[in-house]
Amino acid sequence: MQISLKWINELVDIERVSLEELIEKLTLGGFEVEEIIEVEIQKEKTIALDISTTPNRSDSLSIQGISLEIAALLNKKAKVSDFTTSIFSWERSLRGLKKIILTNLHCTDFVAVTIENITDFRSPKWLKQKLIASGLMPEDTLVDFQNYLLLETGYPIEFYDLDQILKKVNGSEFQLELISGRKNQEFLGNNQLTYQLDESILILTAQDFPLSIAGIIPTLNSAYSKTTKSLLIEGSIFNAAKIRQQSRRLGLRTDRSSRYEKSIYNTNLLNALYRLVCLLRIANPNLICQLHTNSRVVKQKPKSLTLNYETIQKVLGPIKSSNGTSEEYLPSSVITTALEGLQFTILMNDQNTKWIVEVPDFRTNDIEREIDLIEEIGRFYGFNNFLTRLPKLNQIGMEDFAYQIRKKVTSCLINVGFNEVIQYSLVPSQTYLSNEIKLINPLVKDYSNLRASLLPNLLKAVEENNKNGTLGLEVFEYGHIFSNSELGTIHEEESLAGLFGGTKLKSNWSNSSYSLTWFEAKSKLEELFQKLNLITYWQYSKPIKEKNIFHPYRTAEIYFSDHSKVGLFGQIHPLVAKTLNLSREIYLFELNFESIKKEAQKNKLIIFQDYSLYPKILKDLSFIISKTISFEDLKKSFYFNGSRVLKEINLLDEYQGSSIPENHTSLCVQFVFQSENQTLTNKQIEKILNSLKLLLIDKFNAEIRV
Repeated sequence: MQISLKWINELVDIERVSLEELIEKLTLGGFEVEEIIEVEIQKEKTIALDISTTPNRSDSLSIQGISLEIAALLNKKAKVSDFTTSIFSWERSLRGLKKIILTNLHCTDFVAVTIENITDFRSPKWLKQKLIASGLMPEDTLVDFQNYLLLETGYPIEFYDLDQILKKVNGSEFQLELISGRKNQEFLGNNQLTYQLDESILILTAQDFPLSIAGIIPTLNSAYSKTTKSLLIEGSIFNAAKIRQQSRRLGLRTDRSSRYEKSIYNTNLLNALYRLVCLLRIANPNLICQLHTNSRVVKQKPKSLTLNYETIQKVLGPIKSSNGTSEEYLPSSVITTALEGLQFTILMNDQNTKWIVEVPDFRTNDIEREIDLIEEIGRFYGFNNFLTRLPKLNQIGMEDFAYQIRKKVTSCLINVGFNEVIQYSLVPSQTYLSNEIKLINPLVKDYSNLRASLLPNLLKAVEENNKNGTLGLEVFEYGHIFSNSELGTIHEEESLAGLFGGTKLKSNWSNSSYSLTWFEAKSKLEELFQKLNLITYWQYSKPIKEKNIFHPYRTAEIYFSDHSKVGLFGQIHPLVAKTLNLSREIYLFELNFESIKKEAQKNKLIIFQDYSLYPKILKDLSFIISKTISFEDLKKSFYFNGSRVLKEINLLDEYQGSSIPENHTSLCVQFVFQSENQTLTNKQIEKILNSLKLLLIDKFNAEIRV
C-alpha cells in the first residue's frame, strides 16, 4: 500500500519526525517499508512510502487505519476528521428504513443510499493530487470517489444507476434483497463478460432484478454511465471466506472483492457514506440524498481479556535502564498508555495489577489471547528497548542417532555424485499415483494433494533441468509421504528417494560410450547399504501402487535380513520416460528411511575380525548361462562349493550380443581367494576353480568361455 506522508500529516502531526525515525518505528511496529517513493505533483515533490502489512492487520489498510498505528507508535494523538464527528441527520430516521433480512454471517452490515440531481462527476483538484500521491491515476469520474474512499476509510463502495433500476422494477419503490443464485443462471457483468451462477453465489437484487454478485461486480444493466443523473450507493460488510469462495468459483477477482478477502469490520461505515455524499455535493450543490436501506446482524458482545502484569514481566523481561545497575521493568502507566493508544478499552485493577481489556471489533481476528496483548505492548514500546538475554545452557546439545544416520547417508550419496533437493510436499491432483490424499480446500490446483511418493516431483525436477540444458542430474531427497491406512486414518512416514543414470558413460577416452545397465545401477545402491553396514536381499517385484512410475519387468523389492521391506528399486517406466522426454536408462529408488534407522540402530555393536596377513588371489571366469537363473542362486552355489578360502564373489561384466544364444547371457565373475593361515598356490586355486566349472556345467548347463 502506497501512502502519502502529506496525507498522513493531516491526521497525525509528523512534520517534526524525521523520515528515518518514522521508517524505524513502522518497521519495529510490524509494518515493513518496501520503498521510499518521491512523487512530483504540479512541480511540487512529496514523499510516499510503500508499506506492506501482515495478513492479520486488515484494519491498517487505509489512511485512517495506518494513521492510528503511526500515532500510537509515535505516542501522539491522532486528529479526528470532521466528518466522523458530524451529527448525521440520517441516523435519527434509521427505524423507518427498509431492511434486508440478514439471516447468516455472509453479510453483517448493509447500507444503501439514493442520490438524485447529480450532474457533475468531476473530482476536486486536491482529491486527484491525493490519488496521484497514492499511486493511482485520476479518471475524473465516479471511480475517483470510489478509490479515494477506499484509500481513506478502507470501505469498498459500489454505485448503481438508480433510473435504470426504477425502470426494471416499474415503480418508485423497491426492496433490496440478498439471495442465492439459481443453477445455470446467467449474469452479465459490467466488464461485458457472462458468468454462470449457482446456489453458492450470493446476489443483490431489487424486486428480483439482479444488481450485482455480492461484493464482487455489478451487472451491466445497472452500472452507471456518463449520462447517469441519480445513483444508488451500496456500502456493505461481507464475510471474507464467502467472497473468496465466490471469486474462486467464478474465476473473477476485482478491486472490491480483493479488499473484502482481507476482512473488514463496520466501525465507521455510515460515516464513510456521509463523507462520500459530502464529496459529491462539492460539484453538485442541489444534490438530494436519502438513506434507503439499513440492516445489521445483531452485534455480539465485545471480547474481553485479562492481562496480568506478572505475565508481562516474564514474557518481555526488563527494559534498558539509564543507570544500568538494577533491573527495571515496564511501568504500568506505560502499559495503560499503550493499550489506550491502540484503541483498546481498559479497566485496571490497581490492587493486583491486572487489566480487563475489551478488544475492538476490527482487532478480533488477531487479538485472541493474553500473549497477543503482550505482543502489542512490546510493539508499542519497541522490542529494541528491552534487554536481550540468552538462556544459560548447562551443556551443549548432542546429535541424536537419527541425525547421525541421516548425515552418514547424505555423505555417502553425495560422495557418489548425487545432489540433494528439497521440494514441496503438496502436488497436483493428477500425478502417476492414484492414492494421493486430496486437500479439502486447496489454495491452487497445482498444490491440491498430499504426496504419496517423492518420485513424481523428482522426475519433474529432472525434466525441468533437461529443458534448461542440465543433463545427467542425479538427485535424492528426504521427505514425508502420506497414505490412507486400513483404518481410514492418514499415515505419514519419512522416505528417501532418488534417481540416477540416463547419460552415456566412458571408462576410457578411446572406448565408445555406453549406458548404465540394470546390474551396474543396482550395485550403486548396494554400495550405499554396504557403507551403512546393512545386509539386504533383493526380490523381483511387479509394482502395484507405483506401477505407473517403475518398469513392470525391471523392478525389485529390497528387504533386510529380518524380512522387513526397505523399499523399491527399478528402471523408469517407458511411458513416463516418453511423456517427460527422459532417457529410458534412468533408475529410481524409494526407501523407507524409518526402517533404515531402525536397522542401523541394531548394528551398534561393532565386531572386529582379524586381518589376514596372506595375499589374495583373484581369478576371473567367463561363462554363458540361461537368463532364467538368478545371480543370487549362482553365488550361493559357488560359496557352498568353493571351500573356506573363497572370500568374495563379484560380477565384473554382463554381455548380450549376436554371438550369445537367445535367452542367454554372458557373465564374467571374479573370485577372491584368501587363507587365514597359509599362502595359497595356483595349483590349489586351479583345483577349486575346476570344481566350480564342473558345477556350472552339470548343475546349470552353462558353457565355459575361453
